[in-house]
Amino acid sequence: TGPMSAECLGNFLQITLSAEYFEDKYLSLFVVDQSGTAWVFDEAMAAQCGYTVTYTTRRSIQFRASAFSCHSHLEEDVFTVAIQIKASHTPDMSNAITHLKSASCHYGLWSPRDVICESNYMEVSVRREVPQTIREFLQDEPEDWTLVFPKAKAEASIWQIVFHQPEDKRALLVSNAWSAGYGLNTTDSRVLLRVPYTAAQVQLVEVGVLPLTQQAARLGRSNQMPSLQDQGITFSVLRSSTFFKYQWVILMVDTAVACPVDGVDYTNKTITWTVPKYIPPLSAGMSSFKDVLVEAGVDLRKLSAKEMASRKYVLLNELKAITMKIPIGAEGGYYKTSVSNGRLGVKYTINLFLEHHWEDNKWRLTKHTIIKEIETPFEQAEVSVTNNLNLSAGLMNVTVGTFLPDAELVNLTIEGVVVAVPEAVQHGYLIHKTRYANGSKAYVIQVPLDAPSVKKEYVREDMRAYTLNVTLTFITYPSSETFVVPVIVLSAVKDAVQPSARGFCDERNLHLIITRGNVDQNWLPFISDWHLTQEAAQKYNYVLRDNGTHLAISVPFLSPHVSYEDFHTSAIKASFYLTLKDDVTLAQRRDFSVSCVFSPSELIQCLPNGTMIITAIKLVGGEDLDTALLVLRDRQCKPSLVTEKTATFKFNVNACGTSRKFNSTTMTYENEVLYFRPGDDTPIYQLKFLCFYAVKQTADGQYESKNPPPSIKPGFGCLDLSLKLFKEKSYSKPYQESEYPVVKYLGEALYFEVELLQPKDARLDLNLDDCWATNSQSQDSLPQWHILIQGCENNKDSHRTVFHKVNYSLRVKFPQHLKRFEVRMFTFVQGTSLLQE
Repeated sequence: TGPMSAECLGNFLQITLSAEYFEDKYLSLFVVDQSGTAWVFDEAMAAQCGYTVTYTTRRSIQFRASAFSCHSHLEEDVFTVAIQIKASHTPDMSNAITHLKSASCHYGLWSPRDVICESNYMEVSVRREVPQTIREFLQDEPEDWTLVFPKAKAEASIWQIVFHQPEDKRALLVSNAWSAGYGLNTTDSRVLLRVPYTAAQVQLVEVGVLPLTQQAARLGRSNQMPSLQDQGITFSVLRSSTFFKYQWVILMVDTAVACPVDGVDYTNKTITWTVPKYIPPLSAGMSSFKDVLVEAGVDLRKLSAKEMASRKYVLLNELKAITMKIPIGAEGGYYKTSVSNGRLGVKYTINLFLEHHWEDNKWRLTKHTIIKEIETPFEQAEVSVTNNLNLSAGLMNVTVGTFLPDAELVNLTIEGVVVAVPEAVQHGYLIHKTRYANGSKAYVIQVPLDAPSVKKEYVREDMRAYTLNVTLTFITYPSSETFVVPVIVLSAVKDAVQPSARGFCDERNLHLIITRGNVDQNWLPFISDWHLTQEAAQKYNYVLRDNGTHLAISVPFLSPHVSYEDFHTSAIKASFYLTLKDDVTLAQRRDFSVSCVFSPSELIQCLPNGTMIITAIKLVGGEDLDTALLVLRDRQCKPSLVTEKTATFKFNVNACGTSRKFNSTTMTYENEVLYFRPGDDTPIYQLKFLCFYAVKQTADGQYESKNPPPSIKPGFGCLDLSLKLFKEKSYSKPYQESEYPVVKYLGEALYFEVELLQPKDARLDLNLDDCWATNSQSQDSLPQWHILIQGCENNKDSHRTVFHKVNYSLRVKFPQHLKRFEVRMFTFVQGTSLLQE
């Protein structure tokens, strides 16, 4: 209970720091001795003094101390360890809260030799035996040790340690050995040596599981790669003799220690850990060897055979080796987050331990305890991203994960800006964790659809696509590795509001006012392929206004971008077309137009000084007419101002072939604007205009178009036509090929459309002559029923064919190229019987 809890595990004391209490805090760890002095904990001190720190799957911190650790207090069969934790919310440890935890454990009977292999140190403690003859010897003179050997003053102290290496032997006094990182201790009955794996005198030695003769025989029978048993297993070994003083006698004990470094294999989703039984560095001077006991477990807790079977563990006590097999993912271990080259993955970790007791003729009984943290190789993991759109609340609800407990979200990158998790709410992001029973967790990110960082894109009709693009950065504990998870989520929502338009005209201008929707904020106004900017509008005296909600355009009647579609003596039909395009792809999004009828008087000015100013216009369909080649009756009179669609003439009433007529009150001047094809004296364009002057007064002018009727000449060529059947009167959805044959009831409407596909020539009109139905796919088969006769409905039909007007639209560029008509479903009969093919 509380922030720390203690547990006795054999000859170890384990103190666990609660993850819930110490999470998100900076910690400093101290070990407190009997006098109350607090010693700073670090890796070097831990390996020298018999301490180990590990992390559990739920991010709890475990502190483990050996019974013979440096600062433990031994009394009879009890050892006591105390630690001090300082916790703060800031790295400078200001306002730190101090926690003290002290616990005691009973330790069991010691074997003559105990060897412990911890994850960060090796430890050997041996019984300190004094020959009986020396015990019985009575000292006659006062002890003179302090004069001969000043370093060996204590009654039962270690004097020096000698390291046996292949090339030589090296002796260190206790103080020098301690400075080199070794831990030494004595009690009345034991001598202890503790060795960090990184110590200078430690050697790596390969220990074979099988005798050499058996290895050679096995390899000779197989072409397979040698297994761990064949290759041997690497041990960290320190061969040493420790000299200690007993009264005035120096005694020596063998303090060799050996611990396996490898011996782990991963095959078929199984961890295989092999430990040789016979370890030469620990068997020097032995002539007999006998197994006594083999036990194993997890986290220093021994498991019975039944418990191992329930977890699918296998413990094999073979002749030369002990083998444990653990299924990857089995109970007792845990997965932890791992990062490799920026990629997210997992590793399975399990803290096994093995206790092997054997008897021999030298030590009588040896207990070899191996604590082995095994970690499987990196396995890449995929992160799921789930989008649960909450349309009613206008939220993108994105779940990312799951993640293991040791991974924590620390920041987000939003539109290139790195934002810490607590600050994300300022950008409209709400983040919370979802925790599961197994300790894993997921992160739920809620973002409003209207957040600036959510990209909105018009897709079609009433549909918009919302895209969330954010990068999440995680950190792992305690390794402090980082990895990123890109989150790109798209939601399609039927909430698009298209822009709408209203058009009107005054005496001299065409006006178009577009009301913005919610999809066109970045759409650009175009006239055909010409981008209409403020600068471009000013160039042509157009007025362009955009206040964010409305886009207004005003263009004069006589403008380069106005189309003139019809011309009569009393009216001219003028139209202005505007297109909104995507600002990135320039895809055509929406078309608008305004059409108005203007008086022809806008094209003629009869000045009082006898000057006539005439403006001729090019109609839609006359694209091949060059306005620069327009002339008056006197072909030497050419336009003074030319645009793509207009030509302006300025001349005196007595020039350019102008004729005049008189009556009692009025003088009328008349001329014509003409267009001739090269080498042809017959004009193909003729525009007649008149100016009326009252005697001694000026008058208004009128003019009319007298274009000769187009000449029709027979010719030959290819026309590409299509006949389609549509589902409804709007002619928006044709039946697809896969939907035929179409089943209809008698009297039900059929909507047909005939279209001239090629050539795309605005001067062409499509006219239907005869149209009939047959009872088979052959157009010449009998019987036949006429639907259209010479372009008109069949007046003998009780259900007359109905023609539908074709208007300009996004799909229909040339309405004159289409004909639409409606026919009621019928069948052929003979008498009272149906005729079938």
